[in-house]
Amino acid sequence: MAFDSLSEKLQNVFKNLRSKGRLTEDDVKAALKEVKMALLEADVNFKVVKGFIKDVQERAVGQDVMNGLNPGQMVIKIVNEELVRLMGSETTEIKLQPGSAITVIMMAGLQGAGKTTTTAKLAGKFKLKGKKPLLVACDVYRPAAIKQLEINAEKQGVEMFSMGDKNKPADIAKAAVEHAAKNGNNIVILDTAGRLHVDEDMMAELQEIKEAVEVHQTILVVDAMTGQDAVNVASSFNDKIGIDGVIVTKLDGDTRGGAALSIKAVTGKPILYVGMGEKLSDLEQFYPDRMASRILGMGDVLSLIEKAGAELDEEKAKKMADKMKKAQFDFEDYLDSMEQMRKMGGLSSIMGMLPGMGNLGGKMPDLDSEENEKKMAQMEAIIYSMTLEERRNPDLLNPSRKHRIAKGAGVDIADVNRMVKQFNESRKMMKKLPGMMGGKGGKRGKFKLPF
Repeated sequence: MAFDSLSEKLQNVFKNLRSKGRLTEDDVKAALKEVKMALLEADVNFKVVKGFIKDVQERAVGQDVMNGLNPGQMVIKIVNEELVRLMGSETTEIKLQPGSAITVIMMAGLQGAGKTTTTAKLAGKFKLKGKKPLLVACDVYRPAAIKQLEINAEKQGVEMFSMGDKNKPADIAKAAVEHAAKNGNNIVILDTAGRLHVDEDMMAELQEIKEAVEVHQTILVVDAMTGQDAVNVASSFNDKIGIDGVIVTKLDGDTRGGAALSIKAVTGKPILYVGMGEKLSDLEQFYPDRMASRILGMGDVLSLIEKAGAELDEEKAKKMADKMKKAQFDFEDYLDSMEQMRKMGGLSSIMGMLPGMGNLGGKMPDLDSEENEKKMAQMEAIIYSMTLEERRNPDLLNPSRKHRIAKGAGVDIADVNRMVKQFNESRKMMKKLPGMMGGKGGKRGKFKLPF
């Protein structure tokens, strides 16, 4: 995740604070100096960092903190609260028109920020909420833009409106709103043209669209990987056309992520969503408190639960849990668990949301690597080469059956043995879990999580 490096540095600073019984004012100042450096290295806006450190220091050297029972913990609590405040304190929803009235949303941004894909992702979110969105192709310059929007609209199962590339965007927007009124679409999302940089022609075109139709929400899409430039772009757009909110894309990438911490403070506009992957489902609502927890290594279990609720088959999950309790987990379940993990964005995505495990993803970059994907594909090939009876009863796998399976999967017998051994070890561990977690016959508290 974008904040892996920042998270690791901050956790080291806080580890030192916790180790001290009492804190002096100099201890706090030294710690905050390191926090300041970590934020600047994460490409957080300099003025934002300066104000942030000042606010934290004023609170952290107060009598209540310095004379408290655990001053180190209090300083961490203050940093967490100030981080939340910096990013906007509350989660902001896109404001929709009341009742069945049509809401017109104009998407804006520079070329390469992922605007067209994000537009389709947003339409998918509205569809899940029971809305009937209409995607509108207003980018008449980029040759592939209309086709890309059409493909993504089809994947999301939402309607798309296009008049080709020979009409003015303002006229397309006007015709789209009329089409929506006749066809029962209650949300119209305009995918406008991007440019390589902010220019007057782009701004004039966006103003024309705003004059042609009533735009209720103007949403800017910025690329987290451009760092401070993303903040500058947000400021320019807000000054010239006025924006209502921001969507930050590519926050899952190898980037410092400072834009997400600076945008609200610099523009006064909230971050609405963050793009956490390339799949059309990889758009997460932005929760300042949860993001602060992730940055400080406290995890984001609520988002993980929501992600699981959205992506996992509840019935399958219940059956699998029952089988695990009874140690009846078989190769069919193994296949299901691999599929469910993929749906949730892979192992590194899951670990990033667990308390104390967030920056492990950065230390183990191969978790979702191409090599590991190949290993998973090989495991699947081995399982699919088994008969249904063998998949449901792993104890049937004798040497001759394993040789047949290896041949069918196109792998060496050693690969089959290795996978079966790994599977059996997993099953043994699952057998112990109820007792370790304090289930029947087990003492609660015996099992401790590694964080």
